[in-house]
Amino acid sequence: MDLYSRKQRWKLVLALCALSIVMASLWYSKRIVDQVREEERTKLELWAQAVQNRAQLVNYTELLFERLRREERKKVELYAEAQIGLVRGAGSDLGFYLKVVSDNTTVPVIITDTDGEVKFTRNLDERIAKNDSLLRLEVAAMTAMRPPIEIAVYGDQKQYLYYKDSRLFTELQEVMDGIIRSFISETVMNTASVPVIFTDSTRAQVIEFGNVDSSIVRDPALLEEQLKAMSAANPPIEIDLAGQGRSFIYFQESRVVTQLRYFPYVQLVIIGLFLLVSYALFSIFRNAEQNQVWVGMAKETAHQLGTPLSSLMAWMQLLRSKGVDKGTIEEMEKDLDRLEVITERFSKIGSAPDLTPEKLYHTLRATVLYLRPRLPSKAQVEVLQPGDADLLAPLNRPLFSWVIENLIRNAIDAMEGDGSLTIEIVPEGNKVHVDVSDTGKGIPTAQHRTVFSPGYTTKKRGWGLGLSLSKRIIEQYHGGKIFVKRSTPGKGTTFRITLDRA
Repeated sequence: MDLYSRKQRWKLVLALCALSIVMASLWYSKRIVDQVREEERTKLELWAQAVQNRAQLVNYTELLFERLRREERKKVELYAEAQIGLVRGAGSDLGFYLKVVSDNTTVPVIITDTDGEVKFTRNLDERIAKNDSLLRLEVAAMTAMRPPIEIAVYGDQKQYLYYKDSRLFTELQEVMDGIIRSFISETVMNTASVPVIFTDSTRAQVIEFGNVDSSIVRDPALLEEQLKAMSAANPPIEIDLAGQGRSFIYFQESRVVTQLRYFPYVQLVIIGLFLLVSYALFSIFRNAEQNQVWVGMAKETAHQLGTPLSSLMAWMQLLRSKGVDKGTIEEMEKDLDRLEVITERFSKIGSAPDLTPEKLYHTLRATVLYLRPRLPSKAQVEVLQPGDADLLAPLNRPLFSWVIENLIRNAIDAMEGDGSLTIEIVPEGNKVHVDVSDTGKGIPTAQHRTVFSPGYTTKKRGWGLGLSLSKRIIEQYHGGKIFVKRSTPGKGTTFRITLDRA
């Protein structure tokens, strides 16, 4: 018993050590994850600040472009006034008007009369300027961009000046659009592994995204959930881009941080599975070795008993021939028969025993009748007769009787030779139970399973093999079960054997 007490204590110590290692591992891993997350958050804050700064720069560039657009408008209006001056022949200002008209080398201009006939063009592509149909298309395109400037010529005569942005401004606008596209793209790409979604003011239209599953972006419901999750993790960055209006940048911690957070748990699960598999394999190998030891010990015991048995039989014949008391000879023959049964029991260990239908009640009664003269006089042993005394169960009679003997002897020891022991047969469907109840000192609940372990004993001179052998005989050879059904300290214990019915 000390061995198993120490074993339980060592198990507890090892479990506490394992728990400490697990807690330390989780704490250290969490600390590393927190550090990585904090560094990532710092980078994200710098990135968000850079986004804001770049957005301001883009907006400032757009303001410059807008100012340039207004200046071109002023130039065109001045150009229109110069045209009026030239038509009217404004005296001393004629040279100035000519200079204004000649200085316009960039803004494409078309002047038409009230009937839409083109009167004058400047800074148009030569191919368009020489083709009337292309000129009409160009006028229509300019009208769509902005309303023409009306030029009063003489009286009610009017002309209309159409223009569009200069080539220089158009190139600058293309550069501006490229800057905005580059800003959006780099905003997403520069976040490395951080999931980012760039939306418009409605928060429903995605302009750009990165490190996010495209199926989420395509599904409005999933997109809404994703944006809510990102908003909960970090407040979105609000920016106002020229030509884009108000936009929002949603982001959250990278997948690397998320994976690092759950990595310790995954690692512990993998290690736990590995340890469980290893423990199961070692248990299988250990049980196989124990079985070999049991078989070897049993076979050797049967072999060792065989020689003195043969000698004792010869001595019995000699004593009978010398006229020794017949009653004495008969008792000695009973013990000799008993030794033969014991030898047979040991010889059957390790080999598949033959199970034959036996009358369970009569088998139990025969075992008790043999033991009764050899038990203390104050110990009362009784087999209760069931409703069906001829109930059959597949048994190997010598081995099964060995189990009952072990239970009876253990019960007598627990009662210290004074008490009552009852054996009851309880049929239940296609099963049958054998309950062995005593009035002994009982078994603590924590030791209900330990009592079947090899070496477990409460006796000073016991080996602790009886119940272990009994468990092997019932479970491995008879396909049944044996366990402590109930036990109350100071009141007694009930062992239950469950077998199939024949």
